Amino acid sequence: MRLQKYMASCGVASRRKCEEWIAQGRVTVRGETVRVMGVQVEEGDEVCLDGKPIHPEKRKQYLMLNKPQGVVTTLSDPQGRRTVRDLIPDIHERVFPVGRLDYETEGLLLLTNDGALMQGLTHPSHEVEKRYRVRAKGALQERDLGRLEAGVTLDDGHRTAPARLQLLPDDPAFPGQKNFLISVHEGHNRLVRRMFAAVGAQVTFLRRESVGNLTLGNLKPGAFRHLSEGEVLYLKRLAGEGERDAT
Repeated sequence: MRLQKYMASCGVASRRKCEEWIAQGRVTVRGETVRVMGVQVEEGDEVCLDGKPIHPEKRKQYLMLNKPQGVVTTLSDPQGRRTVRDLIPDIHERVFPVGRLDYETEGLLLLTNDGALMQGLTHPSHEVEKRYRVRAKGALQERDLGRLEAGVTLDDGHRTAPARLQLLPDDPAFPGQKNFLISVHEGHNRLVRRMFAAVGAQVTFLRRESVGNLTLGNLKPGAFRHLSEGEVLYLKRLAGEGERDAT
């Protein structure tokens, strides 16, 4: 098995991050520092990251979390804020978030120690769709909604891919604000908030409701559940598991 794939399968990090560490000279195989991709690892080989041996996870974990607002999508936080790790105290394996939800955003977050799956789900080529419920304020016109659907240019110059947008009924509790469902398949930082900012609107509420065909259902904020075997197989298909490099 290729070294970077082996490391990802151990739950160390995504394959892309493992490749960065290899290039930085932080990985050794059989006591020798490796800096190139594609080195093969065989059963019994000692692989170390920063001098510490890494081993395959004994048990794969696949979780769905309903992340509340006011929680950071990291495993630790130097500012002492609540993290998604704090919400899964009964999970002893080290699991990683698949993508991110920002501090103010709530909703569906997947976590796993299956590094290969995590890499596949976040790779742009697989265009995994995420759907969000949005509340926004601003003088949004019909042409602005059309721009969001067609793609807008963000503040960093990135042109977004086409999105699917559905206008929802107004909520009398929030006068002057509009409600939407928006479906996107990109993973840029704070993407939905920046898309609406590009058409002169400010997002005041944001919740991710689905990834592919997986939805929150009745999962309450702050709660998590294990994915079913069928759901895991579905995600692996989304992640293009059949396209992976041969071991």
